[in-house]
Formats: sequence, structure tokens, C-alpha cells
Amino acid sequence: MIVCQCRVVSDRDIDAALADGARTVAAACRSTGAAQDCGSCIFSVKNVVARHHAQECAHLAADGAAS
Repeated sequence: MIVCQCRVVSDRDIDAALADGARTVAAACRSTGAAQDCGSCIFSVKNVVARHHAQECAHLAADGAAS
């Protein structure tokens, strides 16, 4: 899904930036170019980052429970 219309950044682009080491909304925006023009996509970017972090936490919790 396209998150940033101005720079044509998708949720997958943001996920890739997070997988490559971006840990914050600002870092994901710098890496992808999202929210650099009009900024109307910032809430969508925040949602993608939050979803990504929630999935990471769920994986860590599942790994911990399996140990």
C-alpha cells in the first residue's frame, strides 16, 4: 500500500528500512523519503512503524516462551 503519495513510498519500503536498521519514525522517513514534502502521511508512517515494532515484540515473546 502506498503510504506517501509525494514520494511514492509503500508500507513495504518502510518495513524494509526498519529491517535495515531504522528504529524510529524519523529514521524510517529519512531512509525512505516519506513525510519529507507535505507531511500528510506521517500518521500512516507512524502506524507502519508501530505495527512493525509490535510484530517484533510478538516474535521475541514467542521465542522466549519456546525457550
